[in-house]
Amino acid sequence: MPHPVVHFEIGCQDLAKTKAFYSSLFGWSMDDMGPQAAMIATGTDEGIDGHFSTLGHEPHQYVTFYVQVDDVQGALDKATGLGAKEVVPPTEVPGMGHFAWMSDPEGNCIGLWQPSKG
Repeated sequence: MPHPVVHFEIGCQDLAKTKAFYSSLFGWSMDDMGPQAAMIATGTDEGIDGHFSTLGHEPHQYVTFYVQVDDVQGALDKATGLGAKEVVPPTEVPGMGHFAWMSDPEGNCIGLWQPSKG
């Protein structure tokens, strides 16, 4: 299976300020997903959409992208075998799938995404 980049995430401390900035700059629209996140629609079929997130803890500011995999735990295990470190273990996003974060051997944080089947 190919492993496309399917999503991006921008971390922030002030969700309202961050949404206003990117909406004004790029014309992106956002839908709140509770008090700590907002989905981003870039308004085009080109590229990928993403979301903003306020984790409430370090790291506050970050940008990461997600690579789609068949098995998030298997991909994380393979990555750690190649020198990566687990940052966030496989975590369910109810009704959508599972994600994990890894730190590659150079320290870059990359997300792994396994969508729900069906």
